Formats: sequence, C-alpha cells, structure tokens
Amino acid sequence: MSIHPLNDAYDVDQVAEAEVVDLTEARTRRIGAAAETAPAEVDDDQDDAETVDDSPAAEGGPVDMAEDIPHEVQLRQRERRPILADWARSWRGLKAAVKHQSKDAGYVLAYHAVRSPKYAAKTAVWAPVGLFRGLGQALHWATAEEGNWHLRQAAAQRGEADVWLKLDARRQRQTAWRWWVLAFATALIITGLVVLALGPAWWRWLALAAVVPFLATRGRPADKPLTDRVSEGTRYRKLTAELVRRALTSLQMAAINSAVAKDAKAISFPVDIHRDGPGHIAIVDLPYGVEASEVVARRGRLASALRLPMDQVWPEVAPGHTGRLALWVGYEPASQMQQPPWALLAENARVDLFKSFPWLTTPKLDGIDAELMFRNYLIGGQPGSGKSVALRNLVLAAALDPRAEIRGYELKGTGDFNVLEPVMAEYGSGFDDDTLARAAAFIDWLYDECQQRAKKIGHYARLGKAPDNKVTPELASLKGSGLHPLVAFIDEIQELITSKYGKAAGEKLEKIIKLGRALGVILLLGTQIPDKDSLPTGITRNVNTRFCLSVLDQVANDMILGTSAYKLGLRATIFEPGKDAGWGIARGLGAPGARKTYNVNSISAGRIVARAVALRTAAGNIPTFPAEREVTASTLLDDLARVWPEGDKSAWNETLCAALAELRPDAYEGWEAAQLTAALKPHTAIKVADVGRRVDGKSVTRRGIRHADLLTAIAERDRKRSVD
Repeated sequence: MSIHPLNDAYDVDQVAEAEVVDLTEARTRRIGAAAETAPAEVDDDQDDAETVDDSPAAEGGPVDMAEDIPHEVQLRQRERRPILADWARSWRGLKAAVKHQSKDAGYVLAYHAVRSPKYAAKTAVWAPVGLFRGLGQALHWATAEEGNWHLRQAAAQRGEADVWLKLDARRQRQTAWRWWVLAFATALIITGLVVLALGPAWWRWLALAAVVPFLATRGRPADKPLTDRVSEGTRYRKLTAELVRRALTSLQMAAINSAVAKDAKAISFPVDIHRDGPGHIAIVDLPYGVEASEVVARRGRLASALRLPMDQVWPEVAPGHTGRLALWVGYEPASQMQQPPWALLAENARVDLFKSFPWLTTPKLDGIDAELMFRNYLIGGQPGSGKSVALRNLVLAAALDPRAEIRGYELKGTGDFNVLEPVMAEYGSGFDDDTLARAAAFIDWLYDECQQRAKKIGHYARLGKAPDNKVTPELASLKGSGLHPLVAFIDEIQELITSKYGKAAGEKLEKIIKLGRALGVILLLGTQIPDKDSLPTGITRNVNTRFCLSVLDQVANDMILGTSAYKLGLRATIFEPGKDAGWGIARGLGAPGARKTYNVNSISAGRIVARAVALRTAAGNIPTFPAEREVTASTLLDDLARVWPEGDKSAWNETLCAALAELRPDAYEGWEAAQLTAALKPHTAIKVADVGRRVDGKSVTRRGIRHADLLTAIAERDRKRSVD
C-alpha cells in the first residue's frame, strides 16, 4: 500500500481538531437503516466497502418446525416394521414359500439323480488324473520353484551371478520348511489309510465318497464340470436390488437414466425386498419426477429386462406417492399357477348382497371381494377373453341371496346363462328381433320399477326407516316392501344398443344407472364391442365398477376403464384371448390392477344354482317365469282382439292383461303392463303410449295401445301370411 502526503490545502490543525468517527457504530447504523428501507440495490457512489454488509444472507428456518407437528399426526406417520416377515404372517404366504422351496429343491435333486450314473462314470475317469495331478502339484509346491523363478531367469540372462545366488538362497529357505510340511501331510495320510484299513467298512466307503469326487474335480478340465448345470431358463431367479435397478435403467426412460447417472441412489428401496405370497415384492422409490404409472405402462420392456415371461412380472403403483412402484415377481408365470377354488363353491356358502363376496384374484392369488349393492358393473372384452364367465359369476353370487330378484338377457344366443334359469324371474337368450324387443321392454319396465321404488323409499324415509334415502338390509328383508335387491343383467349389450331400440334403451339405461343404485337396483352390463356407437358414453361415465378383459386397442380400453386409464398404465391390451382368459384390469374394487376371475364351468355353476333353489324354497321365494314365453306374437294379436273392450278406441295395458288372464289363465296369469309391452315390441304398427282417462272425476294417464294400431298389425300379419 502506498502512502500519499497530505494535500497542501489541508491544515494540519484542522485535521487534528476534526471529529473522530467510530466506524463500527456508523456501520451498525447504516445496516439498521438498510434493513428498514430494504433498498433494491446499493448506491456505489455513497457507500463504500466498509459500510455495506456483503456477508451471505442467512437461510430462513423451515416453514413448519418439526416440534409444531401434532403428536397424533406423528404417530400416524410412524411406520413400525413387522416382527415377522410378510410371508410368515399368513398361512397362504407360508404355504407358498414352503411349496416353492420344496418344489425347487425337489426339482434339483431329481435332475441330478437322473444323471447320477453319468456323474459316477465321469468321476471314475477323472479321479486317477486328479490323484497324479495333485501329487505333482504338491511336489512342485515343495520345491518352491514358482516363487522367484522369473527373477532368477532374468538374473541368469543378464549374467548377474550374485543376484541369482541370493534369489536361489531365498528359494532354498522356502523349500526347507515346505518339505517338512509335505512329509508331515504324507505321514497323516498313511496313518489315515491304516485306520481305514483296520476300521469298519463304512469308514472306507465314506472316505471314498469324500475323496474320490475331490480328486475328480482336481483332475477334470476346466471346461468340463462333473455335474450338468440346471437350466436357468424356466427357474425362478430371486429378485434383488441390483436386478431391479438394471431393469429400470433398461426401460429407455430418459428421466430415470439421467437421474441414475448423476446419483446411483436415485432409485431407492424404502422397504427391503421380501417374499410376498408365491413370489417377491420390491417397493421402489423412483427418481424425482418419475411416476410409477410410466413404468407400469412399460411392463413388457420390464419383463424383457428381467428375462422373465410377462405374466410373471406385475408392476403396480404403490401407496404413498405417485413415484412409488410395487414390483411383484412370481415364482412362476401366472398361467402355470393354480388358482384357489372359488369360496362360493362350498356347500355351506351363502351371500348377503349388502356385504362383499370373493369375485377375483390378484397375481399373488389373493382374493378380491366385490360388492353388488349400490353398484353397477361394466364388463368388457373381446371374444374368448372370459367376459361372460366373469358376469355370470356375479349373477351366481346374487342367486345365493334368497332376497334377490334376478332378471336378465343374454343377447349372444349361446345360452351361457341358461343354467341360471331356475332362479330368474325373467330371462331371454338370442339376438333375434323378438328377444331384442323383449330386452328393450325389460329396460322400460326397469325404469318404471325405479320410479316406483323411489316413491317407496320416500315413504319409508318419512317413517325413519330409510336413512340417506337408501335401501337398508332391514327394508330389503321386509316382506311386501318392494325394495328387495333387483339384479338386472344384459350380456352383449351392444346388440341392443345398435338395434332400432338402441337410442331409447340407451337413454333409459343411463337414467337407471344414476337412479337405481340407492333403490336396490343393480345393473350388470357385458359387451364385446366397447365403442361410442355400441356403448353410449352416458353409460360408461356413470358406471362405478369396471372390469376390462382382453381388448385390442386403447380406445376400447378407455371406453371400459375410463378416460386416460391407458396412459395411467391400466392396459388390458397386454392380455391375449384364450391364453389369458379370465385376466383383466379391475377398477372400482380398491386399488386398480390386474385381476383374474374364477373359472367356474357350467357343471359347477349348476351346483350353485341347486343350492340357490334350496335357499329360495326355504324362504318361499321361488320365481315363476313370465307366461309370455308360451305365447307367440301371432296368437297374442288374436287374443287381444277377442278381449278388446267394446266401443273403446284405446285401452290400458293393465286392463288388457287382466282380460287376457281371464281368457287364458294358463298362458297370461301374472302378466303385467310391462310384459305386454315387451310382447308387442315385434309389431311396429302398435305404439305403446300414454292413454288418458277420467276416473272418479280425475284425469289418470297410463300406458296403453290404440285399437286401430291393433287392427293394422293384424292386417299386416295376414298379408305376410298370404304372400308366404
């Protein structure tokens, strides 16, 4: 630092009399003022380095201090590790672990036992070689030639005799004690041979069993092992953290690979990989910003990275946060695992529709329970996927509740639901015009039933017997309440929606789905063609429980499971019809994921129906089939013409039903207005509409038909007969 003389303009006395400024105090005052005014930037002309605090700003404290979190919240967030492993805490997991270990050990033992003669021959060939090779190696070791042989050779080539002598002296010191060790070992071997010669025979066999294989391993070539390698292609390979990391980085996801390149611990495991049922599960925290659904969507690549069949690898989004993945790998492919029997096949099994019952299984073979009350179901899949079996199982379960009334139509015509006919109050099978007309009329009746039930619910709600204006178990069991569970199913619903009755039927179905849940009306729909033309979006948006089996594309997948399901990794396109029959993606029954329905054949279904009939007989609730099955469309027109009220231009359906029952009780007994509407559907000339009348001075409107339409339908029928 240079020292400059005082300027001549300065007076030394003035300088001496000048006020001395305390820089520390001035700096403190400036910092305080700066803190109060908080200027946006520092004025370099007025402040110097001594008066400006240029120290780094202190970091602020946390927004929520740890001690401020309520104690009960901390207790809820604390996770205590179980004393026993997951596989040991359930009988299912313990059996699966023991079965896998026993099966694997038995496979290895059987594999080698079959090849034991070959192993014995190879051992006999290589054991003598191993004996002489071992003797040679022992002598070579005793001479200590290997220790500094190269150094001695180099010294000899350079002509350095003194160096060679020093190295050889070192070798001689090593070999001196090695010969003693070799002599002692030889004495032990001779002693052992004498003991074996004098001892029991089984000692000699035991020694041979131990020594001969050892000598054979010393004598065999390195590329010719004594035992064959058990194939790893079909055997299970235990899941490890390294295996999972390698598989995740093989998915070609830039977010994962870049994060792992910066930090090898970007993929972490909050819980140790452990057994879970018949397999192992890895809970994985993916790198920041990576969602587990992105990995689930790449299930095929993940299986390829693990070198396992696709139906052995089951990734799902784990609870906690969206970046946590639950990767479960089975001991064997799901196609080779034996699904447990359906619990409802047991002789004493019963169902209460207000409670859950088993319907599906997970890849781990855990049961997934379903509930019918207050729910509607949509089940879709291409032919051969197992859709009808999944839907039929729901109806079979409903049949085991004697309170339930079951009605439905199977519009494929293959008779998949014929076995349930003894417990159904209404049933149709086929895709002909008559069956489609009856199915459309059934939907009209179902909508009218919902309206009637709504009035009954209101009545019981005023009496305090229907809290939340919903059906209760007590009301469902109350005789005469009219609020018993009503299970209505339509398989192959696309046949009806694409018919001439489709528009009206679709509108009514949407209203039934919205209104019927609280009224005890349960709607079950099955379809093969899930698109906007065969399955209106008003229906798919309001169904709360869905099961999508094998489908061909993303559109069909999202039509059944809901918008964006495909992007979230819920993809039923991974399943193949036939091969993966029964497998699908369930949504609305807990966490969505891959599930499989129980494969119940017609014989087993018949046994369930027989028990259902016994339960209903005891409860006095055996349904009678609608009599319109015994009436043809042609004879119905003639019967209506015979009972038509004289002089009336129109008549109510209920009036006509009463007259028909008097005319032919065996055929029309128990007919209702909706059943007559269904029977008239094939006759396009007859329009069922509202018919108004004056009753006791009041205007009353009910459904009915016009006499002129009836006569037109008869004329059209006769004209077709004459042409034929």
